[in-house]
Amino acid sequence: MNDSAAITITPVSTDKARKAFLDVAYHLNAGDPNWVPPLRVEAAEVIDRDRNPFFDHAEVQLFLAFRAGTARPVGRISAHFDRLALSMPPKQGMGPGTGNWGLLEAEDEEVAAALIAKAEDWLRSRGMDRVLAPISLSIWEEPGLLTTGHDHPPTVMMGHHDARYQPWVEAQGYAPAKLLRTFEIDIRVPFPRLIQRIIASGEKNAKINVRKVRKADFDSEAAIILDILNDAWSGNWGFVPITDREVAHTGKKLRPLVREDLIMIAEYEGEPVAFMMTLPDVNKVIHEIDGKLFPFGWAKLLRWLRKPTNADMRVPLMGVRKNLQNTRLASQLAFMMIEYIRRAAVEEYGGTRGEIGWILEDNQGMNAIAEAIEAHVNREYTIYEKAL
Repeated sequence: MNDSAAITITPVSTDKARKAFLDVAYHLNAGDPNWVPPLRVEAAEVIDRDRNPFFDHAEVQLFLAFRAGTARPVGRISAHFDRLALSMPPKQGMGPGTGNWGLLEAEDEEVAAALIAKAEDWLRSRGMDRVLAPISLSIWEEPGLLTTGHDHPPTVMMGHHDARYQPWVEAQGYAPAKLLRTFEIDIRVPFPRLIQRIIASGEKNAKINVRKVRKADFDSEAAIILDILNDAWSGNWGFVPITDREVAHTGKKLRPLVREDLIMIAEYEGEPVAFMMTLPDVNKVIHEIDGKLFPFGWAKLLRWLRKPTNADMRVPLMGVRKNLQNTRLASQLAFMMIEYIRRAAVEEYGGTRGEIGWILEDNQGMNAIAEAIEAHVNREYTIYEKAL
């Protein structure tokens, strides 16, 4: 074991250091067949304060770890706190004094310990007295450390971490705060008869209308979804409001993946009350091109984006207005949206596999829906906490 004094942690403050910060992930994960290298342009955007609207309401410091005698970094971490999260009620997980770290990559346990300690020191110096981690960077981006499901690649917008990180993090005094799950399902298999009867009943109800989004009205449709989302999720653990600029930024980033028949809005008596967003899993293509657009990766990616084929699917977001939650109508609308999207995914995109999540471990409604359609847990992410 190397002497920990041989490890130096330096703040990132130059373009050269930011490039090195990005490179660490590609270097340390190169041997993991299930790690999907992100497109470099997207990875760079996450840590760019001018392009990522998260920085509008957050303070972030990136750090690199070096071992004596080596020029290449051996690890990285972000330390940050979100002012919107600080204003949330503590009973919902965030609240005053809660900071975060994320984007952790480390060559070994010694490096991980030094990086986490540095992030904690930085947070402490900014008045934080508690850590929720890892969160990279926003709770809406990649929350949690992968603790189950290392044997297969993540779907779009999901994280993947070295299995060694879990004991390394826990050794620094971190205890689980919340478990997030994703559920996998073979979408070629029709749902159980009971679910089919619930869907058929909904189709006979003249008050219910489940429709596709209209890409031509992208901005207004996004506003409807945001309004439902902020209402539906406002009481959830970890909730932080999404700003208009973040919605616009995410919409622009996801627009190439948006398919009208994969995103549904449910209306009841003419009012939008629920939505379900599904994205074709572009990670499969990004994995094949090793995250590199040049020299030939861009052509393969562009062809796939024009018409996704043999596409797995991920449901990253789903919501029902709070006044309908825990009602039979909420479940019925959810089953109808899932079924319509399932059909389109199979018939139009050759899909075979779907993934729903993440879903909080104690979200009884969503867990019940996942179980009712016979989905099974395939990945778990743990968010840890520690008092400073």
